[in-house]
Amino acid sequence: MSELKKTLLIVEDDPGLQSQLRWSFEGFDIQIAGDRETALAIVKKKAPQVVTLDLGLPPDPGGTSEGMATLNEILTIAPRTKIIVITGNDDISNPVRAIGFGAYDFYQKPIEPEILTLVVERAFRLYELEEENRKLARQHITNPLDGVIAASPEMHKVCRMVEKLAPTDITTLLLGESGTGKEVLARALHALSPRANKPFIAVNSAAIPENLLESELFGYEKGAFTGATKTTKGKFECADGGTFFLDEIGDLPMP
Repeated sequence: MSELKKTLLIVEDDPGLQSQLRWSFEGFDIQIAGDRETALAIVKKKAPQVVTLDLGLPPDPGGTSEGMATLNEILTIAPRTKIIVITGNDDISNPVRAIGFGAYDFYQKPIEPEILTLVVERAFRLYELEEENRKLARQHITNPLDGVIAASPEMHKVCRMVEKLAPTDITTLLLGESGTGKEVLARALHALSPRANKPFIAVNSAAIPENLLESELFGYEKGAFTGATKTTKGKFECADGGTFFLDEIGDLPMP
């Protein structure tokens, strides 16, 4: 496996914690951001493989709306990024919700450098393995779709079906047990479609509390509820022109 330049983006508005984290991760190429705008600019310019993201960012330092919005926008720009959300709140529902939206892991304050370093290093290892697997998959003679290695006639039939569906603009239902690769096929559909240069947004339905489902999917205006400090796009709007993948749709509440 080739040596990867390890770039770590720390998104944290507290100068003291910025210094502590920079010192803890001195072996990496460290980038620091104190707000969403700066973080997104660094992601576009430096393409960090791993991000530590404080959910309590200004202008909502006591809540999570700004941190969640930053998470979603980073993954829209760079969906393979491993994001570790950091929270000082004892309530783990928000970190769990963040994982449902695509975060890799979460860590609760206070910061223990040794433990957080292990979590970050594990994220880098996973990123490297996934990159290596993608390279191997592209070289594999039974690689009918990007990210899919198939040998059986049944799987080749599925891949051919994906190739036929991809140019169309229709809603597609993917059925299968958890872990069988539904999101992989959804990404393949997107990659082969005319929408390939537009966002691919994946949302885990099971991870969104029922009372937050509407605001997460459709967004909300500033002041719509407590903690809504700025207008935030919903997942459907973020996926405009691209592909929206609603995972675990069977877990959505009945109307």
